[in-house]
Amino acid sequence: MTHLKTSESLPSYAELKARTDAPAGSAWGLFGADDQIGTVNLLTESVAADAASLVRKGASFGLDYELNAFKPPVSPFRKALVHCEVCRLDGQVHDDYINDFFPQAGSHIDGLRHHKHSVHGFYNNVNEFLVGSGTPDLGVQQIGRRGMVGRGVLVDISRYRLSVGRPLDLNTGDPISLADVEGAVQSQGLSFKTGDILLLHTGWAEHFLSLSSRDQEELIEKRTFCGLSQSEEMLAWLWNNHFSVVASDTVAVEVMPTVSTSPFDRNVRGMMHPDLIALLGFCLGEMWKLDDLARDCAADKVYECMVASKPLTLVGGVGSPCNAVAIK
Repeated sequence: MTHLKTSESLPSYAELKARTDAPAGSAWGLFGADDQIGTVNLLTESVAADAASLVRKGASFGLDYELNAFKPPVSPFRKALVHCEVCRLDGQVHDDYINDFFPQAGSHIDGLRHHKHSVHGFYNNVNEFLVGSGTPDLGVQQIGRRGMVGRGVLVDISRYRLSVGRPLDLNTGDPISLADVEGAVQSQGLSFKTGDILLLHTGWAEHFLSLSSRDQEELIEKRTFCGLSQSEEMLAWLWNNHFSVVASDTVAVEVMPTVSTSPFDRNVRGMMHPDLIALLGFCLGEMWKLDDLARDCAADKVYECMVASKPLTLVGGVGSPCNAVAIK
C-alpha cells in the first residue's frame, strides 16, 4: 500500500485487513515510512481552519480535570501527584515543583508508544530498542510540537442510553455496543468528516468523582469500568469514519473487563488498545471532562465545536495531560 496524502481517500478497514505488505488491519506506511503520529496526520491546516469557523457564541469548555482530581489514581500503577510550593527571596518569589507526577493519572492523551502489539510490535514498525526514556521515537512530543486542532463531535452515549430505557450502569463494566454508538449518532443527526475528534460522553468521570473515597476505592479494586465493547466491527467503525483522535470520559475508552466475545485474545486481557494504537495509529483520550460540554450540546442541539489540545513536549513521553479546550 503506497503512502497517501491526507487529502486523498483513505482505505477502508476491510482493505487494511486484506493487506499483505504490512500487518493485516494496520495503517503502517499510510502516512509515510517514517511516520510518528498516526491518525493525528488527519488534523491538517484546512481541518483546523474549518474547525475555527465553528466558533459562534464564544463559549469555551475545559476538557481536563484538575491534575490531582483522581486521587487515588484509577490505575494502581500510578501515584497521586504531590504539589509543593517553594517560597524564596524574602517571601516575594514563589515557584512550584511536583513529586510523583504521572501524566496519565488524570485527563490525558495516550501517545503511540503507550501500547505495542504482542505480535507486530510498535506502530509503523518502530524498533522496540528505540523506544525508551528520553529517546524521541513515538514520543508524545511528536504531537505536542504541532498540537491537535480540529472539529470535535460529541456523541452523547449517556443521554441516548437513558432515552431508550437502558441507562448506563456507571458502577459496572457496562459495555457500549456499536448499535448504541450508532443509535446515539442517528438520534443526534450527526455526520462525520475526515479528521474529526470523536468525544464519547458517558458521564463516568463525573460520577466517579462524586463518589465517596471509600466507594471510589471499591470501584478501583473491582476494576469494572464502562466503555466500548471490543469487536472487529467497532474497530472498523472507528477507522472507516477516519477520526483523528478518539477520546472519552471513561478509564480506557473501551469496557473493562473486556467482553467474553472479544476477538483480541492475543492482546492484553483482550483489549483493543494494541490494535487501535499500534496497528491503526490512534491516539486515545481518556478521562476527559465532557459533562459541561455535553449539557451545553443537549441544550442547543449543536454537537460540533472547535477542539484544541496541546500535549506536553516531553521527549520520549508515553502520554500527557490533554490540556484540551472546546469552543462553540
